[in-house]
Amino acid sequence: MAYDFKKEQKQFYRPGRKPEIIEIPDMQYLAVRGKGNPNSPDSEYKQSIQLLYVIAYTIKMSKKTAYKIDNYFDFVVPPLEGFWWQKGNPKIDYAHKENFEFISAIRMPDFVTKEVFNWAVEQATVKKKLDFSKVKLLSIHEGKCVQIMHVGSYDDEPASIDKMKKFVEENNLAFDYSNTRRHHEIYLSDPRRTKIENLKTVIRLPVK
Repeated sequence: MAYDFKKEQKQFYRPGRKPEIIEIPDMQYLAVRGKGNPNSPDSEYKQSIQLLYVIAYTIKMSKKTAYKIDNYFDFVVPPLEGFWWQKGNPKIDYAHKENFEFISAIRMPDFVTKEVFNWAVEQATVKKKLDFSKVKLLSIHEGKCVQIMHVGSYDDEPASIDKMKKFVEENNLAFDYSNTRRHHEIYLSDPRRTKIENLKTVIRLPVK
């Protein structure tokens, strides 16, 4: 049976509707950096999603090729994730999405080395005739964070973030944003197939 990160590591993907503190270890991702309003028809964000999934599935389906990966195990491709920020603004201003900068990401198992990544990019480039130069293999260490399960529209996230702010204050913590610690979201629902009011998104914010 394919390894499912969401089921086997529920602490990272299934928080409650109330804020909680969690320590996040190093995790490895396929990642694409970009900027601009993610909702625009030809946004860099939407383009990044296509690139990420092609590489992720190329690695997953390597089991059907002659290329053998050391310590490979079959896995369910993890959910799409996003690290978001706006230059000069430690808070996210949802009214100005055109100012967004992001790292769009999909988590990868530890057996995905630089060699494996390069093989997948080469294979995908030949098959799909796309430019995958923006896709990188990235290790991210988040450390101590507060997270919550947000249910509903992405535009309603400020209500969940307000709960997190109150929780942080009550527990004598402070937000700890930096060039390596960002506003982080994990998208558990497919917005194309899920009613807006049922969308599930993990929101994770760095604290100290």
